[in-house]
Amino acid sequence: MSSWTDLQPLTKRQQEIFDFILESIGVNGAPPTRVEIADHFGFKSANAAEDHLKALDKKGHIELKAGTSRGILIHEQARNAWMLDQSDVELGQPNKEDVPNLAIIGDVAAGAPIFASQHVQQYVSVDQSLFADKADYLLKVRGDSMINIGIFEKDLLAIKRTDSARENEIVVARIDDDVTVKRFRRNNGSSVSLFAENDDYEPIEVDLQFQSFAIEGVVVGLIRQNF
Repeated sequence: MSSWTDLQPLTKRQQEIFDFILESIGVNGAPPTRVEIADHFGFKSANAAEDHLKALDKKGHIELKAGTSRGILIHEQARNAWMLDQSDVELGQPNKEDVPNLAIIGDVAAGAPIFASQHVQQYVSVDQSLFADKADYLLKVRGDSMINIGIFEKDLLAIKRTDSARENEIVVARIDDDVTVKRFRRNNGSSVSLFAENDDYEPIEVDLQFQSFAIEGVVVGLIRQNF
């Protein structure tokens, strides 16, 4: 197993697989299985995917954990380098060019709409191809409740505005007057649960009969700021 500080260059195929792992974590909240990697890249068997993963481990980009099909941990140095390469971000003000600028939304005041003018910190021009779907704005992360899936303080989450979400998607949700980013799960017709990705946080149980609840968007990507 490689050391966490021994980060070696990847081949083109290895880089493509590493990109796929990071994108899967960002979209699905978990690494892909060997079978999913093999299917995505057209390998004849999961063994080929395993060979590439072992190479990524040896080169210091990931750590493989035995006993689980999704046991792939990302080396933080490799994640940061990937974010630096992927985030084609230019600071500025709104423009009228072909590439639309996205608002960075900071602290959201209780009870106020997310897009209230006081919440917009600045605008950035972002390559939308970095994301799983077209983003409508970027939300700056506060706190550490989602660190287990690589979402850290001051990261920018690419958000697609929608009032619905699939089971287990990472959502922007409003509970009464408060806005939070959590993993969404339906319980039944009268309640939903919102889960943090940090063992220090308990799930948020929302009783739809007594609490106001709305999904205001889903996470479609992430940018780690380098400015």
